[in-house]
Amino acid sequence: KLLRVLQESTFERVGSSISQQVDVRVVATTNRDLEEAVADGKFRTDLFYRLNVVPIDLPPLRQRASDIPELCRHFLHQVARRENSVFRHIEPEAMRLLQRYDWPGNVRELQNIIERACVLEAEPGVIRAATIEPWLTISEARASAIQDLAGKPLADIEKQVILSTLQQFKGHRQKTAGALGIGVRTLGMKLKRWKEEGAVAETA
Repeated sequence: KLLRVLQESTFERVGSSISQQVDVRVVATTNRDLEEAVADGKFRTDLFYRLNVVPIDLPPLRQRASDIPELCRHFLHQVARRENSVFRHIEPEAMRLLQRYDWPGNVRELQNIIERACVLEAEPGVIRAATIEPWLTISEARASAIQDLAGKPLADIEKQVILSTLQQFKGHRQKTAGALGIGVRTLGMKLKRWKEEGAVAETA
C-alpha cells in the first residue's frame, strides 16, 4: 500500500473505493542496513529503491562530537520552555566530558543526561562537570563487568547495576537514584526486598 502511494500518489480511505490524489514528501528513517535486508529477502526491493531516492547517512553521536553543544542547547531550551525555568549554562569542563563520552544510547541518552542534570543540579543556572561525570564515566573495569552480565537473568543484572552504583556513591541513596534515573522510594523498596531475601547486607 505504501509503495502504491509512493509510485502513483493515490490511495483509498478505509471503507471507500474512491481514489484520493496526494502530493506529499516522505522522509523515512531506519537503524537497519536495508541493503543487507534486501539481499537477505527481508525487505522489498521495489520499496527500497522507491524510498532510497536521496539517502542521508547519519553517523552515531560518538562520531559527531561537534554536534553535541548545539544539541545540548536545544534540549536545554526545551526544558526551560516546558518547566518555565532558567536556561542553564553548561560549564566548559562538563561540555568536554560530554564530547569525550562514547554515547552508546546515542542522542536519546544525551537528552536524558541533560534533562536529569536540570532536575538534580544543585547550583541554579549551570550544569557542572561534577554532577554529570558519574553518569558518563565507564572505566575498563566497569566495561568488563557489563560484559560479565551477558546471559544473566534481568533481575540479577538490575541488582548488580543498582548495588554497584550505590557503592560508587558510598551508600548515598539520593545520588544513586538520580544516577540511575529512578525514584529514591523505588530504590529503597528494592534494597528492602533484597535485604529480606538475604541478598544484600543490612548496611546497604
